[in-house]
Amino acid sequence: MKVLVIPDIHLKPEIFDRASELLHEGAADRAVCLMDLPDDWKKEYQIELYEKTFDRAILFVQEHPDTLWCYGNHDLSYVWDCMETGFSPYAISTVNNKLNRLKASLPSMGQIAFIHRIDNTLFMHGGLTVRFMKLYVETDRWGDVDRMIRSINRLGRDIMWQQESPLWFRPQYSEEEMYGEHEYTQVVGHTPVKEIAKKRNVISCDVFSTYQDGTPIGTCEFAIIDTVTGEFTTRK
Repeated sequence: MKVLVIPDIHLKPEIFDRASELLHEGAADRAVCLMDLPDDWKKEYQIELYEKTFDRAILFVQEHPDTLWCYGNHDLSYVWDCMETGFSPYAISTVNNKLNRLKASLPSMGQIAFIHRIDNTLFMHGGLTVRFMKLYVETDRWGDVDRMIRSINRLGRDIMWQQESPLWFRPQYSEEEMYGEHEYTQVVGHTPVKEIAKKRNVISCDVFSTYQDGTPIGTCEFAIIDTVTGEFTTRK
């Protein structure tokens, strides 16, 4: 299957416009969104932009109802009341209300989670390490990848709001052993990169983020993943 990856949004609703165009053009069979819908540099007072971004995400669900959604740390910072860089105390009710509407619009609640699997590819916000598995996943679940994913998707704030969790981990800066290095491809956002690239079994896709002055860090492209082979192409 070919999957269009929608990386970290950060109050850029126009990303959904182009993603929808690519899907209508037949560039991929379906989409996975790595979320981080809210927050961007110096935007904490722009509540209308928060609303516009979530409304566009909800419209995207209506346009492409089979899309999968992977929670980002910026989404859950509002749900879990965990302040971080870019957090807007003025947008708390807006984000929580709109996120609930987004979830309610999904055909299945299972479409929004920390980790999703399609074929041989795992989609998540940060990255899943072997060390995290050893700490928090019972060893008898390692042999069944879907059972393992369900176990992680049931974890709560105390475990997931840690730098080692698949919500926060940054494989781009680490030589940590990643889960499934010889069996599965991991597709992640979270860490801004200049171009979509694969390091070992991890494809990094956050190329729409910007520097504080608004200058783009990356190429503003979309990755299209072959979920069987783990190979990818890019589209503007």
